Amino acid sequence: MKEVFVDTEDGVKIAFNLYKCGHDEVVIICPGWYMTKDSSAFLSLAEKITVKYDVISMDFRGHGKSSGFFTFTSKEIFDLDAVVNYAKENYKKIYLMGFSLGGAMVLIYGAIRGGADKIIAVSAPSDFYKIENRMWHPNAWIPTFKKFEPKRWISIRPSLIIHKKIKPADIVEQINVPTLFVAGKKDVTVCPWHTELLYKKAKCEKKFELFENGIHAEDLFLSEPDRFLNLCFDWLDNR
Repeated sequence: MKEVFVDTEDGVKIAFNLYKCGHDEVVIICPGWYMTKDSSAFLSLAEKITVKYDVISMDFRGHGKSSGFFTFTSKEIFDLDAVVNYAKENYKKIYLMGFSLGGAMVLIYGAIRGGADKIIAVSAPSDFYKIENRMWHPNAWIPTFKKFEPKRWISIRPSLIIHKKIKPADIVEQINVPTLFVAGKKDVTVCPWHTELLYKKAKCEKKFELFENGIHAEDLFLSEPDRFLNLCFDWLDNR
């Protein structure tokens, strides 16, 4: 694994971990708010995916090693542009895998830019302003506490400016590549109705998977790694 930096068209430097294992297809992992490419959860996920695909695991702006300030899906499409453009120069097929707000971004990117062969959206919100984010609930604060990583937490830099945001629910119908929608039934951060709504509105080839005992985003992988990986591999392997 090596760390690579690319520049966005609006002047932000984006960092990503490149796991180059000799495959001609790549999975681009897009973590959500407050998570980074070097979070233990995403380091583990990336390593496990490399058995079948090369992996690019990225830091969105305002996170980890990337510069700039996080705009909560307003400008992060530029970050994905830069990373996908890098991948296009090196890979035959490109798959996007996003979690939470990263899930929102892969849907927005797929609808507006295209540029990917398949998409996996995990715990993606249908509308940023309708995210429940019940941080006081045990299903939210206990997993957050378990994943406490001081170095990651101090790397986060949110924008203090309110930027206009695209609602994934308004544009998901424009996606024309196969898209897998994944949610946790016990998610209190982005409740599963968001993902169900996105799935129902999508017109592409699609699948919806609900983890009955699952909570939010990368915790679906952490709680049931084999099921999560097999689900993703089955989706990506199906030509």
